[in-house]
Parts: sequence; C-alpha cells; structure tokens
Amino acid sequence: MTAHLKQQPPTSAPASLPRRSRAARLRRVVLRSLGGLLVLLLAAFAVGWAVTPGVGDAEQRVAARLAAFGGTPSTGQVPERVAAALLATEDSRFGSHPGIDWRGALRAPLGVVVGRDLGGSTIQQQLARVLYEDGAIDPGARARSVVLAVKLDRAWRDEQLLRMYLDAVYFGHGFYGVQAAAEGYFGLPPAELGWAQATVLVGLVQAPSAYDPLAHPELAAARQAHVLDRLVDVGTLTRADAGAIAAEPWHLTAG
Repeated sequence: MTAHLKQQPPTSAPASLPRRSRAARLRRVVLRSLGGLLVLLLAAFAVGWAVTPGVGDAEQRVAARLAAFGGTPSTGQVPERVAAALLATEDSRFGSHPGIDWRGALRAPLGVVVGRDLGGSTIQQQLARVLYEDGAIDPGARARSVVLAVKLDRAWRDEQLLRMYLDAVYFGHGFYGVQAAAEGYFGLPPAELGWAQATVLVGLVQAPSAYDPLAHPELAAARQAHVLDRLVDVGTLTRADAGAIAAEPWHLTAG
C-alpha cells in the first residue's frame, strides 16, 4: 500500500521581493537617465569644442587688453603671496583638474542658498570669460567658457595661466593687471606685497567696486577676512597668522 504523502503548501514569495524589484527597476531607470544625460553632455561638449576658437592667442589677447586699458604686463616670477591667496580663494584645486572643477561647480548653487561665496568657476573658466567672452555671464557664455577652459588648460602651463589671469583681471580704480594694481594701491611691485596687502588685492577680483579699500574699507576688510579664512582652510596660514595679518595696516598710497 502506497503511503499517502502529505502535500506541502506552496512556499510564498518573501514579502520584500516586490519592494526589491521596484528598487531594481528604479535603479535601472536612474542609470539609464544618467547615461543618456552623459551622452548629451559629451555631444554638447564636442559641438562646443568644434565651434569655439583656439586659445593659442591667449597671451596676445592679454597684451592687447593691457594696452587698451593702460595696464602694465607683470615681470619676473608670479608673486607667491598673491598667487597663494588667489588660488585659496578662487580655485583651491588649480593644477589638479582639467580646467573644470565639478566639485566646485556643485558648491556654487549652495553658496547662493547660504549667502556665502563657495566658489565654482576655475581660474581657466574665469580667464576664458575675460579673454573670449568679454566678461559675459549669460548661459551661452558660461557654456562656451567651460569648453574654452579645457582648451586653455591643455594649451598652457599652470604658471602661464596664472600670469595671464593676474594680468587680465580688473582690480578697480582703473588698474588692469596685478602690476598696475600693486603699484597703484600700495606703491610696490607685486612680489614685494606683504600678506595683508596681497589678501586685500585678491579680495578685489570678485567685485572691484564693492570691495574698494579706498571707498569701502570696512567691506574690503570683510572680504580680506574671507581670503584669510580660505588660506587657513587650505593650510597655507595658521589661524594665529591670519589674525595677526588681519590687524596689519594696508599702507594704501592710492587716493
């Protein structure tokens, strides 16, 4: 006689299986969307590369800008204190990115929310806007400056890019370039500026009129404090050093 085998009830699927399936589908959708976005960005960059000009004439453009505005080309080595303050404030990863710093770009919208300058545009992007976009900041100019920044980074050495930037930017009071600004504000060549003077000068890059040390010394001091904070953040200065520098007089000679 055959033994009657007890039929086992069917095993039910784990309760979490549908949830896992939904999560897997969502991941696939997100990955596909990101992949599509990446393809579009690469295609747009390729088009931008084709339609934007070459940057082999960047030094000539800087020279023409200085000649047009009565500026003086800088001489000798790039001034160390000015360069250190500039990079700490404007582009702390200069030299380690290809002209675009995606981490800095992601910080920029956050800066609008918190009311602080958190950076975003690299030295190369800012230089591209000055030399090739006449300072325009509309979406088209910003997009082109991204492509031009990569071209600048590929075409020029870091020291050349820093020199061109410092020669091209406006420091207020009719001073174009770091040479004219250092001599105009402080009566000194850029290489002889102390930390107090270098940090005030670099503070002018973002908004020369707003942080004018002659017209708005309190705002200039607040901006200098931000530059000093960044130098502390990147390890160039200690907090004690920054406090002592903030207390130093600027010895302005322009009036």
